[in-house]
Amino acid sequence: MTPVSRRSFLLSSAVVSGSLLTASIPAFSKAQKALRLGGPIFLKSDDPEILAREHRRLRYSSAYVPPVELKDSDKIKAIQKAFTEQNVLIAEVGAWVNMLDQDAEKRRKNLTYVTERLALAEAVGALTCVNIAGSYNPKHWDGPDARNLTKEYFDATVENCRKVIDAVKPKRAKFALEMMGWSLPDGPESYLKFIKAIDRPAFGAHIDIANIINSPTRYYTNTALINETFRILGRWIVSSHAKDVYGKDGHFMETMPGRGEMDYVTYLRNVTALPQEVPLLLEHLRTADEYDEARQYVIGQAEKAQISLA
Repeated sequence: MTPVSRRSFLLSSAVVSGSLLTASIPAFSKAQKALRLGGPIFLKSDDPEILAREHRRLRYSSAYVPPVELKDSDKIKAIQKAFTEQNVLIAEVGAWVNMLDQDAEKRRKNLTYVTERLALAEAVGALTCVNIAGSYNPKHWDGPDARNLTKEYFDATVENCRKVIDAVKPKRAKFALEMMGWSLPDGPESYLKFIKAIDRPAFGAHIDIANIINSPTRYYTNTALINETFRILGRWIVSSHAKDVYGKDGHFMETMPGRGEMDYVTYLRNVTALPQEVPLLLEHLRTADEYDEARQYVIGQAEKAQISLA
């Protein structure tokens, strides 16, 4: 049996829940926006104009923030100007630290850093500052731990997100959490609970479907998972990541787009059908050649779906 036939079987069989069957109905409309694809670049330069032009050469119209410090207001303005002139949207400022570190001093420093990153996102005109909620794992900042599914974890994350947002009070940038396979939020329903509990207009949703493909059902029915995620979170979505997942020896493995089983046509249609512009950013690859392969695959899937590039 091929993966496609397994997926088709599961979608039509009684083992699939009613919610997943409902979710198999596409959340997107016929009207599609142009895709704002982005990713890391490998050109060595500190010149914002050169960096912005390199994004356009690669057919990118969104970007991770270039290296810049919050205190460097002149460079921030130069980045804004250069990227705007090239029609490249600064999509994301990453803040990859553990907001739930068990060491109180490390936790305080991490929250200070996340606050500074959200302030940078606001200053540079980025759509979002993204982090994971964190982990109680004592050895790995993003590792699995049974306590990552508890009310204590949920309440602490709500408090952390409120602190960060209230300290910055951003008017443009949103703070968002990345969904994870081993901690909350682990899917659209748990993400919606965070949105309601945090209760801040500056809190948005970040989508990374590959991160939440963590069960056979989600793997073989990822079309339904994609549609359900966008149906539930659509109005809050501010950014998205492009990865893929394949099964090997009983495990789910991350890979580049095109080397796994994700339904990228459905993913791209959902991303580009939202009322707001939502960038799609490639990540976690090692070389320029790997990013070229992934980029070409996503562009090819966009063409297949009759979606243009911004």
